[in-house]
Amino acid sequence: MTVIVNLIKRNLKLFFRDKASVFFSFLAVFIIIGLYVLFLGNMMTNNFKDLLGDNSRFIVNSWVMAGILSVTSITTTLGAFGIMVEDKVKNISKDFLSAPFKRSQLAAGYVISSFIIGVIMSIASLIIAEIYIVANGGDLLGFMPLLKLLGAMLLSVFAGTSMVFFIVTFFRSSNAFATVSTVIGTLIGFLTGIYIPIGQFPSAVQTVIKIFPISHASALFRQIMMEAPMSRAFANAPAEAVTGFEKMMGVTFFFGDKEVSPFINILVLIITGVVFLLLAISSMSVKKKQ
Repeated sequence: MTVIVNLIKRNLKLFFRDKASVFFSFLAVFIIIGLYVLFLGNMMTNNFKDLLGDNSRFIVNSWVMAGILSVTSITTTLGAFGIMVEDKVKNISKDFLSAPFKRSQLAAGYVISSFIIGVIMSIASLIIAEIYIVANGGDLLGFMPLLKLLGAMLLSVFAGTSMVFFIVTFFRSSNAFATVSTVIGTLIGFLTGIYIPIGQFPSAVQTVIKIFPISHASALFRQIMMEAPMSRAFANAPAEAVTGFEKMMGVTFFFGDKEVSPFINILVLIITGVVFLLLAISSMSVKKKQ
């Protein structure tokens, strides 16, 4: 256990000491916020002004910031696993394995440190999101919604860590890893339905978004963060209006007429985390035999 703890400390120090690594982990978040502040924010707020009234800005801000939290769980863990790739490239991992370290201990050090980094960076994103929402006339999350959000955040980071861990097991080149990181950073906003509400995509694209596991984290975050402003905006509205808005904005997913419950969203994240973690372990075992 001491070996794993020391590896975790080492990986955390390496990550946070490298300011460029921290910045590029947040780059996708900065890009999304920049696009929203400069272009998308006013357009979306004006589009929903007639429907949502004075709560339009609060709801749209909460919608975007909830999506950003889900993106963070992928981009920051991806940046954290860059240490694992660098260790492979520089043969540092071989040095570790020549010492009295087990391969499982080395892997655990990378995975747990990446998970911790993902949680820390997600909390930082949440603080930024809440400051932005309040600065634009919204309200802070209450204590219970905040607890729910933190729980959903842990599941999102767990799923994101496992998925990225599996992907990273195939890389032994820094250039290949950087290329894939760029592609993922570019696509993740679309795959989580941040730039455009899911209801405005063709049905085939909607299906892709719905089956992408981290999109279920987006849905959970939106259900929690948008609950208060939506309860005001739709106080006297029929249930059909609320359901239609949630369906269009990706607050709640539907497959046909069947609604995906929060329990299913949670289950998807748990299963995703477990399955990809097992796949990554299997991939590493195969490479060990080779």
